[in-house]
This record gives sequence, C-alpha cells and structure tokens, in this order.
Amino acid sequence: VQLQASGGGFVQPGGSLTLSCAGAGFTPDNYAIGWFRQAPGKEREGVSCMTSAGLSYYIESVRGRFTISRDNAKKSVNLQMNGLKPEDTAVYYCAAQSFGTCSFHREWFHLWGQGTLVTVSS
Repeated sequence: VQLQASGGGFVQPGGSLTLSCAGAGFTPDNYAIGWFRQAPGKEREGVSCMTSAGLSYYIESVRGRFTISRDNAKKSVNLQMNGLKPEDTAVYYCAAQSFGTCSFHREWFHLWGQGTLVTVSS
C-alpha cells in the first residue's frame, strides 16, 4: 500500500502545475487525501484536502489559485496549481486518511507519499 506523488517541476511566477497523487495497492476513493508542503527551513504545512465525500478545503494563501479534485478513472487525487508564486516553492507531499475526513494536521494522516519538488522562480 503506497501513495505516489508526481507532477512537480520548475515554473515561472504566474505559471501552472498539476500534481497527482496515486494509490498503489488501494483505492484512494474511500480516503481523505491531503496535500502538504514543506519549504526549506520551514515546518510542513497542510495546503488542501479532499474528504471521501468530495468536500474540499484550502488554506487561505492558496484559495482561489489551487484546486483539488479526484480522477476516478486514474484513481488519483490531483492538485491543480495556478498563479504560482515564489512562496509556493516547496516539496509537496500527499497523504491519506482512512476515516475519510480532513485535517490540516499532519498527525491525522497515516499514509504518506514521497515528495515532489515545486520550484517557482523567474
């Protein structure tokens, strides 16, 4: 049972990236999936989360720019990031919680994927 995050890269300010979180050995449909990020020298912070029922949550700094969604065909949860800013630069992680409900506390999640690096710079 694993999570795999992908889609990071280098983008200029104002650009877009889509991160994907896929499950291996289980179906993410029944889990809450959270996206976290960790910038150099900073604590890991929750960015967005989607419950198993499809409710979505965002931190204030990304609301209106980021969109979390499920791709049932690919059994993944995506994070569409638009209007990227240099302060969005971080390693992004996805995490799963089998209760199906969301939290921005990392301790709530019991399954983590490896990170994918997002760099926003001119």
